[in-house]
Amino acid sequence: MLVSKSLDTDLARSEKQTLYRIATLYSLLTIIIIFGFSFMYYNAQKELMLQEQKATLQHYTKELLLGLKRLHINFDKTQVYPRSKAYESAIFDSDKKQIFATTPTVLQLDKILYLKEGMITLVSIPESYYLGAKYVIVKIKDRGIWYEKTKKELLIFNLLALSVMFVIGYVLLRLFLKPMRDAMHLLDRFIKDTTHELNTPVSTIVTNIEMINKEKLDTQTLKKINRIDVGAKTISNIYQDLTYLTLGNKIVTNDMLLDVGQLLQERVEYFTSLAEAKKVSLDLEIIKDAQLFIDRAKLSKLVDNLISNAIKYNKMKGYVHVTLEENEIVVADGGIGIAKKNIKKMQERYARFTQVSGGFGLGLSIVASIAQEYHLSVTIDSKEFEWTKVRVKW
Repeated sequence: MLVSKSLDTDLARSEKQTLYRIATLYSLLTIIIIFGFSFMYYNAQKELMLQEQKATLQHYTKELLLGLKRLHINFDKTQVYPRSKAYESAIFDSDKKQIFATTPTVLQLDKILYLKEGMITLVSIPESYYLGAKYVIVKIKDRGIWYEKTKKELLIFNLLALSVMFVIGYVLLRLFLKPMRDAMHLLDRFIKDTTHELNTPVSTIVTNIEMINKEKLDTQTLKKINRIDVGAKTISNIYQDLTYLTLGNKIVTNDMLLDVGQLLQERVEYFTSLAEAKKVSLDLEIIKDAQLFIDRAKLSKLVDNLISNAIKYNKMKGYVHVTLEENEIVVADGGIGIAKKNIKKMQERYARFTQVSGGFGLGLSIVASIAQEYHLSVTIDSKEFEWTKVRVKW
């Protein structure tokens, strides 16, 4: 069975999410930097290789030009284009049209020295246009020795760089997150201590108010007592929420078969004074009796949060209607409603979408947690500024 998450767990998850986001951004920037350096290093090595091969290509170009010169002078006697096993060649006219090539290929005549498709190419413009050739191209095969060497060097460098950057990043992240971690633990400690200190006075106030015989009080005194009662119950509800969050995974669960209708009657009666204080009508309708195997305190907490929210985010002289149907609790109100885009986020912890009333955004988060623990289905329907209806099915 799942247990509700404590505040410690929630803070730890928040810290992990922050750490993950920062680490992701840091990793992305690191990869971009390493990739940029690798790209520049690769291009530098390629350029170095091309410059090393340029002398060889220039030598072959001179050899080809001598052959073209002989062919140009003795064209009537021989029409054999000069060839060599050491290189491939081609000649183009001033319009960049091919005159002859040892192998068909597409060349870039606007570049002087380049590597393409595994061939190193040198484009030369001789002083004399033999056979009408303005461009003389010589190509040799790239054996790829420089590429394999560069690839190994980059692999080693990248692994070392990633390792070093990971260590540096980890240390920096821990240092940056330490103030936030300390503040979160301080807040956690404060909430736990405050919650503990609230227990005795809140319980005392609520118990003593319930023991007062209100029939013997005059009207003015009764109003004052009712205000104290409303305030005490509001604090009590907040206290119970905080207790559930901070001690959720330590609370002993005592599941039993409960009469849901009876529990609803108790909780509606408990919130009557709160509803009256806001001039909100609160009623219960039991269409069909139902039972549920669940911990009584947790079902009470689930129902309390639904009714409390319905009253809190209601309109003056509005209504809250609690209905028990077959295997379903429905809490409907004619309050301020929820925007359609926010309905899916309502069960997130600390989610609040209005400043109309107080609250910490904990209620529906606790409802969702208890529902998940007991495999209950919670659905929220609402029309903004008009009504909200929450269904809990089992």
